[in-house]
Amino acid sequence: MGKARPAAARKRGAVAPAGAQGGRARPNPNPFEVKVNRQKFPVLGRKARHAVGQPGVSRARAVHKRTQTLLKEYKERDKSNVFTDKRYGEYSSTMSPEEKMMKRFALEQQRQHEKKSIYNLNEDEELTHYGQSLADIEKHNDIVDSDSDTEERGTLSAELTAAHFGGGGGLLHKKTPQQQGEEGGKPRSRRELIEELIAKSKQEKRERQAQREGALELTEKLDQDWKEIQTLLAHRTPKSENKDKKERPKPDAYDMMVRELGFEMKAQPSDRMKSEEELAKEEQERLQQLEAARLRRMHGEDEGSEARKPKHLSADDLNDGFVLDKDDRRLLSYMDGKMSIEEEQSREAGDGESEEEQGEDLSEEDPENSSDPDGHSDLESDMDSEEDCGWPSGEPRQAPGEGTTSIGHRAREAARNQLPYTFAAPESYEELKSLLSGRTREEQLVVVERIQTCNHPSLAVGNKAKLEKLFGFLLEYIGDLATDDPPNLQVIDKLVVQLYNLCQMFPDSASDSIKFVLRDAMHEMEGAVEARGRAAFPGLDVLVYLKIAGMLFPTSDLRHPVVTPALVCMSQLLTKCPVLSLQDVVKGLFVCCVFLDYVSLSRRFIPELVNFLLGILYIASPNKRGRSYTLVHPFRASGKNSELLVVSDEEDKATWQRRGLSLHWACGLKAQNKTEANHTRLSCLAVCLALVKGCAQFYSSLPSFYAIVRPLRALLMEHLAGRGHPPELQELCQSALANLEEPEPRCRPLVCAKSKPEPLKLFTPRLVKVLEFGRKQGSSKEEQERRRLIHKHKREFKGAVREIRRDNQFLARMQLSETLERDAERKRKVKQLFNSLATQEGEWKALKRKKFKK
Repeated sequence: MGKARPAAARKRGAVAPAGAQGGRARPNPNPFEVKVNRQKFPVLGRKARHAVGQPGVSRARAVHKRTQTLLKEYKERDKSNVFTDKRYGEYSSTMSPEEKMMKRFALEQQRQHEKKSIYNLNEDEELTHYGQSLADIEKHNDIVDSDSDTEERGTLSAELTAAHFGGGGGLLHKKTPQQQGEEGGKPRSRRELIEELIAKSKQEKRERQAQREGALELTEKLDQDWKEIQTLLAHRTPKSENKDKKERPKPDAYDMMVRELGFEMKAQPSDRMKSEEELAKEEQERLQQLEAARLRRMHGEDEGSEARKPKHLSADDLNDGFVLDKDDRRLLSYMDGKMSIEEEQSREAGDGESEEEQGEDLSEEDPENSSDPDGHSDLESDMDSEEDCGWPSGEPRQAPGEGTTSIGHRAREAARNQLPYTFAAPESYEELKSLLSGRTREEQLVVVERIQTCNHPSLAVGNKAKLEKLFGFLLEYIGDLATDDPPNLQVIDKLVVQLYNLCQMFPDSASDSIKFVLRDAMHEMEGAVEARGRAAFPGLDVLVYLKIAGMLFPTSDLRHPVVTPALVCMSQLLTKCPVLSLQDVVKGLFVCCVFLDYVSLSRRFIPELVNFLLGILYIASPNKRGRSYTLVHPFRASGKNSELLVVSDEEDKATWQRRGLSLHWACGLKAQNKTEANHTRLSCLAVCLALVKGCAQFYSSLPSFYAIVRPLRALLMEHLAGRGHPPELQELCQSALANLEEPEPRCRPLVCAKSKPEPLKLFTPRLVKVLEFGRKQGSSKEEQERRRLIHKHKREFKGAVREIRRDNQFLARMQLSETLERDAERKRKVKQLFNSLATQEGEWKALKRKKFKK
């Protein structure tokens, strides 16, 4: 009874061979080539690396590898050049030989075609020009001097012109009677005619050249004769003068350039750029001087009194240091038999003083134009015209003293009404308001600029704190301007620039001021929600503060100490403030516009913005049956405000024109009539559609874009698209729908993640390190690593030496085989020579025997 096979063996036997399963079958090794290395004793847990080996296969593999690498290097050891096969697809293993040949043939044909395709008239015919080959013409055997064509340049013979431009027909067919008689009726070929034409043209050129040379010789002869005659007529100068008058060599281009460089302007040193502190100090000094001059004019003090005082004159002074600015001569005139010089002098003196005072006023008011020398020409012309015209007949003429007093009084009044040049920094908001109230927009900007200039931080120690307070005062002043009726938005727009400058100088104090304002607004809204359960939209001042915060600070940061609270504040406004009137709609749309400005760079998703726009579209739609969307607070599906923006009057729809929505509606502006209210409702709807379009452009890259805009798209398609609105609104609605279209949703449904089954808890055996006795006992971790590296180095070194030894043995075998091949070839050739010689000798002996027999 045979021994039963184990289960594993039975299982292996039942498995089909590898070749039957589609894989590559491994050949069974030859049992005579297998070498089994026996171990002295087995070790538990240790895998025998070289228990079974195939030395024959390994040796054959090594010989093949050395044949491919080492033998090639050995054969190419004395060669300095390398042949690289650059044929197409030579090293490509994916192409078959037929494909390679086809591709190479196609490339060769293409290369030949590219060479001949430029002038490919006829491939087998030679290109000629009038019977002469182009190759012979390119040799330039008949080169004619270009000077031969100077006299008759541009003129061609009649025959040549007829041949080139007339097609050559007349030349070939038109013959003279003499030529016909000489030819005897034989037709001449085209080549003979062209050769004759070329010979004639060359002969004509030679004749013209000979005539030109003859004319040149005659001209030279005449010039020589004229020089001989001129020497007889010319005046001969003495020899001494001829010696003095030596011809100087003309300077060449290099000398002229050197002289020009010597006279060129040298680089002038420029003044260094002034620092910010120096510029501020100069500006402050300039404003102080202007303010002092203004105060002197206001008090009526004489500015030129000090300048008119006579200077100290020395005993040697000739008193000739004067300049006549104008002609002081007067025309002598008589009036009633008396001279009128004194009256004219007194009148002109008064006029001169008034002109000087008015000129000073103008120079102080406009310091930029004070340097113009003709700045007071209009004043002088006015005074002259007054003198020429004279006084009216009904009014008495003023005396010179009275005119001077009235002019000085007017100058003081003008100086008193003029804007001061220096301002102290306000210590309270009331001081700033007193400085700015009652002034025009330009004057308010000038006052704020001069306050910053006169109180620059680099001029004094306490100026920094003053300007920090100024930022808070300006912010409060802007809030007051926004709460006025109507709000002064133009002044606010100009003052934002000054706020920005102060914010760049003091960002910490500016951020604290903005946060303080926003914190107060949030506290008021929270108090209203706690008291009444809802909060109304804030005033225009808070909305302006939110807009200014986005202009002064970066809005693209992930977190910002000012912008982040502003975003939270706007989100609360759109969520907790219900829309009860047209004023609330305008405020809410303004907050939405500010929201889009904030997220224009970061593209941050704001769900409150989308919800508010959906509510505005809902209250603007007339029919709300069959809704496929859901409204969220603060909007309600039904109520008295559910159709706040619905316009039913067709005349108002026809007369509406799209315009910008004014912020005056946010201040409680009442509509004068129903038409104006309807127009405002349509403008609100247009702004809402524009905001929807902007949101679609911003959030189109989000994966959840389809789910976000689905309510907006459904509401636009069901209620607003094509509902009798004006054409501009319908066009805007269609463009918004085009931006809201999404071909297919990008998000995938949520699927529970596949988790691996938890394995059962097993008892992990405790591993105890067994100490190795011998040389490795008592060594540290670093020492063990060092010994391991040394052992690895020895093993690799032995392997490298073994490989080098085997390489040398392989090379020795190759050299021996080459030597044996050479010797065998030499023996074969020697044997062949001996055979041939023996054959020859046998034949010679046979021939010799024949001769002896005879």
